[in-house]
Amino acid sequence: MHYKINRLSLLSVFIVVLLYAFNRSGKKEMVASTQALANTQDTAAIHALGRSVFSKNCSACHGNPAFPKAPSLNALSALDPYVVLDALNGGKMRQQAKALTEQQREAVAQFVTNKPLKKAVMPAQAYTDFSFHGNGDDLHDYSGWGGNLEGTGFRTAGQSGITKANVSTLRLKWAFAFPDASEIRSKPAIVGDWLIVGSQSGEVYALNRLTGKIGWHVKASGAIRSGIVIEKKAGAVTAYFADAGTHIYAVDVKSGKVLWRVLAGKDLYPMNTGTLAVHNGKLLVPISSFEVVVAADSGYNCCKTSGALAALDSKTGEKLWYHRVIPDAATAQGKKKNGKPFYGPSGAPVWCSPTVDQKRGLVYIGTGENYTLPTTNTSDAIQAIDIKTGKLVWNFQATSSDAWNGACPVIINCPSDTGKDFDFGMAPILVTGKDGTERLLAGEKSGVVYALAPETGKLLWKTRIGKGGMLGGIHWGMASDGKYVYAANADNTVGLNTDDSHIPPKPGIYKIDVISGKVSWYTPAPAVPGVDSKLAVNSAAPVLVPGLVFAGSLDGHIRAYETANGHIIWDYNTAQKYKTVNGLKGEGGSIDSAAPVISNGMLFVNSGYGQFGEKPGNVLLAFEIAKKKTK
Repeated sequence: MHYKINRLSLLSVFIVVLLYAFNRSGKKEMVASTQALANTQDTAAIHALGRSVFSKNCSACHGNPAFPKAPSLNALSALDPYVVLDALNGGKMRQQAKALTEQQREAVAQFVTNKPLKKAVMPAQAYTDFSFHGNGDDLHDYSGWGGNLEGTGFRTAGQSGITKANVSTLRLKWAFAFPDASEIRSKPAIVGDWLIVGSQSGEVYALNRLTGKIGWHVKASGAIRSGIVIEKKAGAVTAYFADAGTHIYAVDVKSGKVLWRVLAGKDLYPMNTGTLAVHNGKLLVPISSFEVVVAADSGYNCCKTSGALAALDSKTGEKLWYHRVIPDAATAQGKKKNGKPFYGPSGAPVWCSPTVDQKRGLVYIGTGENYTLPTTNTSDAIQAIDIKTGKLVWNFQATSSDAWNGACPVIINCPSDTGKDFDFGMAPILVTGKDGTERLLAGEKSGVVYALAPETGKLLWKTRIGKGGMLGGIHWGMASDGKYVYAANADNTVGLNTDDSHIPPKPGIYKIDVISGKVSWYTPAPAVPGVDSKLAVNSAAPVLVPGLVFAGSLDGHIRAYETANGHIIWDYNTAQKYKTVNGLKGEGGSIDSAAPVISNGMLFVNSGYGQFGEKPGNVLLAFEIAKKKTK
């Protein structure tokens, strides 16, 4: 909501009272002073109120080195004010902001960003006529987190159209700017000539992949933090996605009509980050929880929620089963320093996209840390679930006794025995090696890559490639062609693991043999002159085509590496300003979260990630291979 210019802030009232006290000559002077303040000093009053509220309610974490995940005031200043306001109203900070008035929230959003609350308006030039032909059965289409049910992140030569021979000709074709956004994290799906992509403001757009123009758009009730998945069935083409609050949407791609909407999460503060998967009429929904951040409120009775995987009927949205990672409900578990009870077990969120094993009838997920004690054997784990029933088949725990939440290390809701926050944040990858054996591959934020037997969860090998930390290690993902797996290791200095001092941080891209687990090569993210060296890390998931692996870095560069030797043969700096096809101001930033999408000689890259001190941005960039000139 826009700030009401005729509504006085608390500071305005205070100043008016002072003016009245100093000027006892009558009511007219007080009224005149009030009007002058509202008309000529309103911005200053808003910022003064915002500064006061921030100091009292926010500064204990934001800017405190003890809380590396909480963005500093300097980092917050780069965000869009509506991003901050959304976080306060219904997002990550809603518990911390529950006692604030609407006016105070709006003032804080404007103070920390030093920008007024003014909605961007999409101009008429952003739109085009929408038409859709056929049933979407196209070799070049793309859907889901890893592009297939196995989550491999691999595109064949026929699907990609980008090779070692032509990659040097990649050129920017268009840039699309998302309004009121500071991070771009929704992975697009491609159906024919249309790119379906979500935004931080909750809009989901169908963009013409050749022009970037909008064919249709729908509005969700919250930010879209995950990718889009497509189902083609009986002539229908349906796009599915989740908003941040786990409302699930089915949209008819041919018309842009919302077919149904349901709430998937059952616990308090449900959240979605992982992209949905769809198979045989089942829509698989990963569920995490805002409670990890809510815990930073010392007055909150922490913690009771659990990560989950829900199965819905893809035609109707009907709930088929619900797998709660922690089966038992949380109960009182001892006393905190203030005499109030801790609750547990809790946590084990599912941040990643599910991976489907069609042959075995299983779906695989990764889980995160426990939020409170006691810890469980289902946290920091890979789980196999029966896709028909939702029953747990096997559980492999990589890191035990990991209890951590946003209150750590000093706020009262932090567990007494604090863990390292070593999630499996990435989707498991199911591959068949050149020896004919299938393996399930997963990378953990601890910096370790694991290979498991898909039938049993038995450990086949593990290889450490990083020091690990709260933001990785292996943060968002890997990609594999079945012979090798290519892992992005962040080893981010924010929340870097301080144990094992003999292990140095080694961010970059790694090539690992699928059968043996041995590292074939390692290429560090290059330092960029004039850019903070802390951003020279690879956190986003990579994408793989024959001969090339593409990976983005927090400094904003997207690079193509030769799979044979790790040499960088193409590099583009996305962290710059753009003239956009939809006429809004566009600027790139850090590349994090989802891998780029490659299709039919085009490369689509999200640029901008305004969290944890990274560089915000608001653009989707489309590159294309230069066409050969004809005589």
